[in-house]
Formats: sequence, structure tokens, C-alpha cells
Amino acid sequence: MDENFIEVLSGVKEDVDFENETALIDDGILDSFDILQIISALNDEYDISIPASEIIPDNFNSAESLWAMVERLQNED
Repeated sequence: MDENFIEVLSGVKEDVDFENETALIDDGILDSFDILQIISALNDEYDISIPASEIIPDNFNSAESLWAMVERLQNED
């Protein structure tokens, strides 16, 4: 994970412990508006485009799974 990643996530929802939380979706910590904001922030920060097919709970449940998705999408370019 790069050093700015947690900052990007915290900029969307600052009261969440993104470094340790593993059930962001399953526990209802993130709502649909938060997810849209995260998608926008990640698209801008990492120059990626997150397709609808990647917007699944498994990719958004933790910072680790989000970072894995970002890396995967960066490698596709």
C-alpha cells in the first residue's frame, strides 16, 4: 500500500480505522454514498477507472482489498 492510500480513504470518511477494519461493507460502516466518494477519490489519485464489475463488496470490505483492486487496475493499463 502506498503512503497516501489511507489518507485518501480517510479523506472520504475520517472516523473509520481503515488500517484495521476488515468488514467495511459487511458491518455497514460504508454506505453507497461513501463508496461512490471512494471510487471518485481513487480514480483521481491513482489515474484509474473502476468499472462497475469491480464494485462488489469483496473489493470494498477493507483497505487491503481496495488496494489490491487499485493495483490490479493499474496493471491493466
